[in-house]
Amino acid sequence: MAKKNKFNYFDAFKEQAEVAAEEADVLIKAIETFESSESLEPLLEEAHLIEHRGDMVNHEIRTSVSTDFITPIERGDIVELAQRLDDVTDNIEGIIQRFYMFDIHEMHPQAIEFATIIKKSLKALSKSMDSFREFKKVKKIRSMVQDVNDLEEQADDLHVRVIRSLYTAEADRAIHVEVWSRLFDRLEATVDSCEEVADTMAAIMLKNA
Repeated sequence: MAKKNKFNYFDAFKEQAEVAAEEADVLIKAIETFESSESLEPLLEEAHLIEHRGDMVNHEIRTSVSTDFITPIERGDIVELAQRLDDVTDNIEGIIQRFYMFDIHEMHPQAIEFATIIKKSLKALSKSMDSFREFKKVKKIRSMVQDVNDLEEQADDLHVRVIRSLYTAEADRAIHVEVWSRLFDRLEATVDSCEEVADTMAAIMLKNA
């Protein structure tokens, strides 16, 4: 009987990061091509298909970690990192869904700035996955974590500025202010979720280096 190929957790993590990056591309497309909330419907389907792929990878990881006799890193660390990566994809899809559910009539000009930060964060995470699997390139992982942390700080600063602008320059548009406050909170939280992935990777790396 042929021996079953061993599940590669690091390939799965990389795939999760790439799936999240694809979802970020859909978010950018939704922002840059926005015409009306109805025009988002095809992108909702595209985003959901990508999110489903991410769910399937997460499911594979959880199934394998529950059955493999030996895993390359602690089981709890595998599950935590897989879930944090999956959360990023879920959060991005949630933003696109909220553009549609809140029936926005115009795209806020600062939305693309947040989406770009999300994409840059995911690019850094994806690029670092090859170093992550080796557990020896600690400097590269630290550099990636710093890059993602710096991007998170940019998002924090942007969040403060755009929320203040909503409640000052646009205060006479109550529904607009309420809707975009929620959307910007969600965008900023998604950048935070990218940072949580980076911090989790760094903690695992230090534990296993």
